[in-house]
Amino acid sequence: MGSVATRSCGTHMSRPLLMALHSSSETFGVAVQDPLLPQEGPRVAVFDDGRALSNTLIGRVAALLPQERWSDLEGLAVATGPGGFTGTRLSVVMARTLAQQLNCRLIGVSSYALMAARLVEQLPPEQRRSPFWIQRELPRRGWVAGCYQRVDGRIEEIRAPHLLPPGQRVEPVLAAEEDVAADVERLLALLGQAHSLETAAPWQPVLPLYPTSPVGPV
Repeated sequence: MGSVATRSCGTHMSRPLLMALHSSSETFGVAVQDPLLPQEGPRVAVFDDGRALSNTLIGRVAALLPQERWSDLEGLAVATGPGGFTGTRLSVVMARTLAQQLNCRLIGVSSYALMAARLVEQLPPEQRRSPFWIQRELPRRGWVAGCYQRVDGRIEEIRAPHLLPPGQRVEPVLAAEEDVAADVERLLALLGQAHSLETAAPWQPVLPLYPTSPVGPV
């Protein structure tokens, strides 16, 4: 099943065509900023495809942005994990391939960094400007955790998600919680900021993050 949400905002036709992909969980998310729809905000769709994503990825993306318009993309963003190895890798490979062929900007953001903007609100107000951790337990592997801090309204990733050594504890800690629709929309917003600032964002450094296994170039 898939669902599409459109939000309104004060935009105009000069906006670039941008797309964000998030497949670090069983839910696949796509967000598009479309200059042909100036009265609308970002279009966001989520699909509970799970492991079937290898067969549905292209069609899911095309449902939001037809393939004949992919050549007009001016920027892409992708969630790099941690998450399911195959699912995360699929969207990263797709984003890297498009960015390389189109010679356009590509940013990669960890799924923990995206959810940190939401989860920080769970902390007591006096702790929301201090570093905090997000973690999730992997069966038979241990705890995967990353460290974050809100600075001037933005989230900084102090330590990327990694497998904690046995017995190590981190504080304060929040449990990783998925909200792919919200997080892929945030990812699109971060791409928009990078585009407006003309931040250099080559495709080569964007790789899937899988803390229990090293990943080389795709």
